[in-house]
Amino acid sequence: MDLDDTSERWLADLRAGGPARDDAHARLHELLLRAARAEVNRRSAQVAIGGVELDDLVHQAAADAMLAVLGKLADFRGDSRFTTWAYKFVVFEVSAKVGRHFWKRQPAVALQESDWERLPARFGFSPEREAEWRELLEALRHAVEHELTGHQRHIFTAIVLNGVPLDALCVELRTNRNAIYKALFDARRKLRAALVAKGHLREDA
Repeated sequence: MDLDDTSERWLADLRAGGPARDDAHARLHELLLRAARAEVNRRSAQVAIGGVELDDLVHQAAADAMLAVLGKLADFRGDSRFTTWAYKFVVFEVSAKVGRHFWKRQPAVALQESDWERLPARFGFSPEREAEWRELLEALRHAVEHELTGHQRHIFTAIVLNGVPLDALCVELRTNRNAIYKALFDARRKLRAALVAKGHLREDA
């Protein structure tokens, strides 16, 4: 595949020797650093850190992404611009580091009794309809505990009830987004069927 001029220049400079390669490495590191900072800012709601710790995460992600890019130059085929291809390594590194940071701070996802009590406020249920939503939540809780597999229950509890970031769950379970999406979809389908069977949801809702 023919490469665009900018991508060809990047590859030539990175494969060169001496000062040309050193300059290309410096430019690549700066580019990846900016990309890592932008990606961390985009995930600001998931990253409850700041200052030196946040800066360290950005620099680690950029450094690890650079090693990955340089190690896989031979794999670049020009399906996208070189910079776009390189950004993907940054996104991966930031995702992994954000996930590991989350689990260092919040290792547990199990929902306790007190957590179930806080769900009405979190979901915005009206106090005037307390009897109705308490019955619904009890049915949901029963379905979560008895209809889902252990794996589905863990994922549903983490993401839907506890608000664990998807990237953090990928790190904990050593899996990918698609696998978690599939498990979450299956879990929701089972829960919906259980709530319909109990009369808490209409079939066409």
